[in-house]
Amino acid sequence: MQIGKFRAGAAQLFADFFKLEAASGILLIAAALVALVCANTPVNDLYQAFRDVPVELRIGALRIDKPLLLWINDGLMAMFFLLVALEIKRETLSGQLSSRDQLMLPLVCAAAGVAVPATIYWWFNHGDAVALRGWATPTATDIAFALGVLALLGSRVPLGMKLLLSTIAVVDDLIAIVIIAVFYTYGMSYTALGWAGAAIVAMALLNWRGVTALTPYLLLGVVLWVCVLKSGVHATLAGVVTGLMIPHVNRRNELDDATEHSPVETLEHALHPWVAYGVLPLFAFVNAGLVVGGLGMKDLLTPLPLGIALGLVLGKPIGIVSAAVLMRVAGFARFPRGMDFKAMLGLGMLCGIGFTMSLFIASLGFAGDELRFTESVIGVLAASTVSALAGYAWLRVVLKPQPAGD
Repeated sequence: MQIGKFRAGAAQLFADFFKLEAASGILLIAAALVALVCANTPVNDLYQAFRDVPVELRIGALRIDKPLLLWINDGLMAMFFLLVALEIKRETLSGQLSSRDQLMLPLVCAAAGVAVPATIYWWFNHGDAVALRGWATPTATDIAFALGVLALLGSRVPLGMKLLLSTIAVVDDLIAIVIIAVFYTYGMSYTALGWAGAAIVAMALLNWRGVTALTPYLLLGVVLWVCVLKSGVHATLAGVVTGLMIPHVNRRNELDDATEHSPVETLEHALHPWVAYGVLPLFAFVNAGLVVGGLGMKDLLTPLPLGIALGLVLGKPIGIVSAAVLMRVAGFARFPRGMDFKAMLGLGMLCGIGFTMSLFIASLGFAGDELRFTESVIGVLAASTVSALAGYAWLRVVLKPQPAGD
C-alpha cells in the first residue's frame, strides 16, 4: 500500500513537472516575441534603457555595480543553474540517471548531441579566432521550449519520449556547465577564489554534520555567488555548486521514508515556478531583442550564424539519432517504449531548440562584442524556430495517439 501511494505521488509530481515546463516554454516564446517587437518599434529606446538601468549594491567596502542586463544574466540566472544542479543531483541519486541501464542511452546521445554541433560550428568558423569563442553556442537544448512543443502534441507523445528528452536535456545542461567553467572563465582573482573555497568547505561541513535545513546552505550560497562574481569565474557556477552541496537527506543521500521529501526536492519544488515563470522569460526578454531592420538572408548565411543554425538544426538530430541507433544495434540500449527510428528522429529535431542556454553561452563568448552577439542571436532564433516547427510537424505525422494510461 505504501509503495502504491509513493508511485501515485511520484506520478502526480511528474505530471505537474511537465505541465510546468510546457507552460514555461510558451511563456519563453512570448517573452522573446515581445522583445523582438520592442526592439523593432519606437519603444526600442525604452527597451534599451530598461536593459541598461544601473543597479548598484554596496555593503561597506563591497560594491557591485552592473546594468540590469548583467544582474539578470549573472544573478537571476544563478537561480536557474541552482535549479539545474538540484535536478541533476536528484536524477543522479534517485532518478533517471541513477541506473546504468537508464543512463547509457541519454548520456551517449547527449554527448554526441554536443560534439556534432560543435564540430559543424568549427567547420564554418575555424578561420576566425574571434568567432571560435562561440563554439559552444549550438550545443545545448532548451528543455522548457522543447517540452512546450511536445505538450502541443497531446496524447500522441509516449511517456518514454518525455523521459528521454528530459534526461538528455539534463545531461546536456551538465555538459554545458562544465564547458562554461572550463572555457568561459577570464582574469581570475585567487583571493576571491580562496573565499569561495571557504564557503564551499563550510557547506561540506554542514553536509558532514547532517544539517538538512536549507537556510544555512542558501546564505552560504549568496556568499559564494559574490566571491565567484569577484573571482572572474562566471557567477552562475555558484548556483551549480550550491545546488550540488544541498543534501538529498542524509550523509548517504537516502530517503528514510517513501513519503519524505529531501531538502533537494523541497528546494527544487519551491524554485521551479520562480525560474519557469520569472527568471527564464525575463532572461529571454532582455537577450532576444534583435533589431531585424535591414537584416536579410545574407545575414543568416555568414559563417557565424550559419554555423550555429546548422549546428542546432542538423547537428543535434544527426548526433543524437546516430548515437541512439548505434547503441541499439550494438545491444547496449533500447529505444524507450512507444518510440521507433522515426520518433527518435523527431526527438532529435526538438533537441535543436537551443534558445536559453545557447543565448547564455553566446553572451559569455561574445561579451562586449555586440556584432558577434547579434549574429549569434540570429542563428539561435532561426535554428530554434526551424527545429520547433520541423520537430512538431514531423512528430505530428509519425506519432499516433497513445492509448489511455500509456
